[in-house]
Amino acid sequence: MRWQDYDVIVIGAGAAGMMCAAQAGQRGRRVLLIDHAAQLAEKIRISGGGRCNFTNLRVTADNYLSRNPHFVRSALARYGSREFIELVDRHRIAWHEREHGQLFCDHSAQDIIDMLRSECADGGVDWAMPVTVERIERLPADTTSGAPRFRVHCATGTACCASLVIASGGLSIPKIGASPFGYRIAEQFGLPIVAPLPALVPLTLPPETLQRLSTLAGISLEVEASCAGGSFREAALVTHRGLSGPAILQISSYWQAQAYDGGARAPVTLDLLPGTDVHAWLQQHAHARSLLPNLLAERLPKRFAQAWCELHGWSRPLNQFRSAELDSVADTLQAWPLAPSGTQGYAKAEVTLGGVDTRALSSRTMEANACPGLYFVGEVMDVTGHLGGYNFQWAWSSGHAAGQFV
Repeated sequence: MRWQDYDVIVIGAGAAGMMCAAQAGQRGRRVLLIDHAAQLAEKIRISGGGRCNFTNLRVTADNYLSRNPHFVRSALARYGSREFIELVDRHRIAWHEREHGQLFCDHSAQDIIDMLRSECADGGVDWAMPVTVERIERLPADTTSGAPRFRVHCATGTACCASLVIASGGLSIPKIGASPFGYRIAEQFGLPIVAPLPALVPLTLPPETLQRLSTLAGISLEVEASCAGGSFREAALVTHRGLSGPAILQISSYWQAQAYDGGARAPVTLDLLPGTDVHAWLQQHAHARSLLPNLLAERLPKRFAQAWCELHGWSRPLNQFRSAELDSVADTLQAWPLAPSGTQGYAKAEVTLGGVDTRALSSRTMEANACPGLYFVGEVMDVTGHLGGYNFQWAWSSGHAAGQFV
């Protein structure tokens, strides 16, 4: 079988791929959208507890990590959360705001999938799924405007295109089909890769630390987690393997990013009493006969306070602490250092850190500088957003940017 030739072929029918295909199709381009999965946009469907945290009201470039930190500015400025909300409203999808500016569907993440599919239909996009791409070849250069530059070989046929968009995502959540396909294509055409790592992921702790905290699994508390320039005040959860919860997922990206700089990684520090003048509070009780764990239990979960004090050898009455010791307790409460042993990997990661090096791409069009006609959008790139709708917004913004030029 030989498919017809297209102006644009998009590989990957996720958030970024569908946005790009819809935009290109609505510009009058002949578009083919290919995906290997039988279930459309599974990552959208399972996101946000099934209600899809589709963007955030507070999106800025500071919400993203990249080895090329200014890369996201252009696309976000041209198509940000306001523009995507207008699209959602146009399709009459009910939504609501939660904490930290996060926006969710009232009904179901399926509403977003249906909206994107409808947008693709408005652009006359052709679909090929489930279809596996076997190989891609670059065609000889041709000075004719719009001449095909690439041939895509699939198990069911081949098609040529002038513009090829890779929207195949990263390595997170392999059970729904994540693969290194996009990185292999980038390398095939000479683009550098920033080594991928799991991000927005639970952290594991060394056995000696876990042993002392093993009885605390399931306890959640508000903390301010900090590491390598990042800081997040949200909930943390003690697990049988280490730490999870929003604050930990957020800071995990910063802890992981240190791998790119070489040398030892700085620990994650937790402020267990954020917003509290801990030094003054402890000094107010310096002469009390009550046990330190009992005092801490006024502001921390009781079992956590007891285990934390036992871990540090501080399970005695407050009046038995010297002033310098109380200062040490306060310092540790405000910046408890924990050295993770690793992460729970891609199976538990929300997204992938690293990817196609954005220094090899145009921030305006998402096109590879050294390979005209080849574009990358979404998670496959070295752009990682914070938790809270930022990664979906990058999918919309980068997909929209490429869709205007392919």
